[in-house]
Amino acid sequence: MRATDAVIDCHFHIIGNGSSGSGCWVRVTRPYHKLLARIMLRFFNLPPSALAGNLDELYLNRLVQMVRESSVSRVVGLAHELPRDRQGNPIDGFGSFYVPNDYVLSCARRHPEILAGVSIHPARPDALEELERCIQGGAAVLKLLPNCQNIDCSEPRFRPFWERLAAAGIPLLAHTGGELSVPVYNPEYADPRTLRLPLECGVNVIAAHAGSRSLFFDPDYVDALIQLAHDHPNIYVDNSALCTPTRAACIRRTLESPLRERVVFGSDLPIPPSCHAPLLRGLISKTQWRECRAISNPLERDLQLKRAIGYPAESFNRITNLIPQAALNVSTATPTC
Repeated sequence: MRATDAVIDCHFHIIGNGSSGSGCWVRVTRPYHKLLARIMLRFFNLPPSALAGNLDELYLNRLVQMVRESSVSRVVGLAHELPRDRQGNPIDGFGSFYVPNDYVLSCARRHPEILAGVSIHPARPDALEELERCIQGGAAVLKLLPNCQNIDCSEPRFRPFWERLAAAGIPLLAHTGGELSVPVYNPEYADPRTLRLPLECGVNVIAAHAGSRSLFFDPDYVDALIQLAHDHPNIYVDNSALCTPTRAACIRRTLESPLRERVVFGSDLPIPPSCHAPLLRGLISKTQWRECRAISNPLERDLQLKRAIGYPAESFNRITNLIPQAALNVSTATPTC
């Protein structure tokens, strides 16, 4: 039985530095990314020293605590694939962090608050084998950042990969629009129209961030997404990170379009949600702004901001109808894959 009234966040990043043997790593070299890392750690109530300390355990414990102390039942904890070339080989020296699939699958087995969001570059020589392994391990979602991981999702050679994903009933959560928090390799792949092939293969595609801008001069893909919604009943959008200054600009357009009935709730934590952006755009009242600002739990704050903005009630549990039942049932009783 699906808990259809349970609130699930479809977009919550897991981060680690390998301190527990997780295989994760973080490489923060650019001044902007160093500043952003410190802001995110402070927002998570973690000390700056955590980045070089026991980050795996500290971050995971804080994530679980955050869920337990919120109105959110579960979060999809996301793996993060390496950027790869056309042959599927890792691109040396590019990328700012890595979270392996085994780690998120393990986190989901150990913590009922977490559903596993795996990440597999379809150009990998072992992509289908890794996908099969993750399906058997209880994967709920496949997460990709095409513009950052160098993935042209429209390449015909990826058709068998998308067809297997569709057969497994696992949605693709694909970054769309600009990106600021991790390095971009090919900005053209931020265009949601590159997702037509997986859509044609029957994959339920969730366009993360609704094709919005991360910077004011980024291309805006919201209209392209609205057109995709007319053409494909299996395209959805998430509202992750939309309570930030630039991305908030797309909220009204999505809520006044067919995408309104395709929204999936997501936070994008540890990216901090801003109470100011929705207020300045007239999306919430001053009373709602004060109420949301008073919420110290970042996950609860993001949830209440989205409710105050007026997202449909169905958006907060829509993901339960898009992911496999087996993934919802993953628990500590699940054997290690």
